[in-house]
Amino acid sequence: MISFIKGTIVDIDVDKVVIENNNIGYNVFVPANYTAMVGRTGTEVKLFTYMSVKEDSISLFGFHSKEELEIFKKMITVSGIGPKGALAILSTLTVDNLKLAILSDDAKAIAKSPGIGAKTASKLILELKDKINLGDVYSSNDNILLDNTNETQDNSAKKDAVDALVALGYSPSESLGAVKKVTVGKELDVSTIIKLALKEMM
Repeated sequence: MISFIKGTIVDIDVDKVVIENNNIGYNVFVPANYTAMVGRTGTEVKLFTYMSVKEDSISLFGFHSKEELEIFKKMITVSGIGPKGALAILSTLTVDNLKLAILSDDAKAIAKSPGIGAKTASKLILELKDKINLGDVYSSNDNILLDNTNETQDNSAKKDAVDALVALGYSPSESLGAVKKVTVGKELDVSTIIKLALKEMM
């Protein structure tokens, strides 16, 4: 099993890149947004990988973070969603947005992915909802940077604020989106975070 591959991108396509490592070119399928992010050949990259082995083919799928790889592996456990389908979803939604869509039962957002219908999107939500929680979203690499010494405390306050907003009738997606826009500091308690988040939603 190949855990990751590190090398130089020598070719870029819509859904894949060729990475040269020790004079060998590896064909790696990646989310479409990754190819847009890379931009050009000659870039040194490290991709976390998943190898799909079938009777008639062996394919390598690459991701820029372990978190993206983990949500990919969760998706392919759902019947009807193979590696290419999971890749299509990650080409349409960021990891955070996908988790939010699952938590808020937003099948329409997931169904916007090529080849993923409403029925499959609903099945994905049903099977993965219990495997994802709001705390998972706070651990995302895309989150607001926090002082390491206060990260656990700040994340706890943010989670409590989201829970309170959900209790007030806002969706998990709306609540988390608003709280993430609030820069949490040492002086902010849950009540203050809620007030600032509510302002973001106005």
